[in-house]
Parts: sequence; structure tokens; C-alpha cells
Amino acid sequence: MCHWFATSLMAWGVLGVAGVYWYPLHWYSAATILFAAGIGCLANWLRNRSFHCVITGPLFLIAAILFLLGSLGLVRVHVGLVWSLLFVGTGAAFLLEWKQAKRSAS
Repeated sequence: MCHWFATSLMAWGVLGVAGVYWYPLHWYSAATILFAAGIGCLANWLRNRSFHCVITGPLFLIAAILFLLGSLGLVRVHVGLVWSLLFVGTGAAFLLEWKQAKRSAS
């Protein structure tokens, strides 16, 4: 968890600084936060092989791309649907990891 948090925080800082020059990546945009979380998940998976990160990393990155494209006006994004799918996907990833850990402990 600490590795994920540190990596996400660094990615958020770098993306936030980029957002000073390119507004769609401003520090509090959904795209910036989700890119940072996705980068953190992928880094965590590479280091700790956390099962849920295999699912949540790409999920966060896809949602970030959708929000970025939406803020650029290239696509219409139904924000509520994207957030709902993101929460369901994240919950499912943790549930699958919990079930896998429970099965491995037996």
C-alpha cells in the first residue's frame, strides 16, 4: 500500500505540474487523479504482484483516457456511468483477490 501511495503521489505531482502548461491535466482533474492511481497500480503490480492491480491499473488508465478525451471535447462521456463502472470494477477486483487469497490459504 505504501509503494502504491508513494508512486501515485509522485505521478500526480508530475501530472499536476504538466497541468500548469496543459489545462486538461490540471492537478484536481479526474483524468490526472486516475492516471496517477493507474500508474501506482501498475508499479505496485510490478513490485508486489498484487492481483487486484492487474485489473484496477488498466481500469483506472482507461477511465482516465475517457475523462481526458471528454475534457478535450473529442468524445461525449457519461460521467456517472464511467464512475459507476470504475467502482464496480474496483470492487470486483478486490473481491476476486480476496477469494484467491482465501483459496491459497486453505
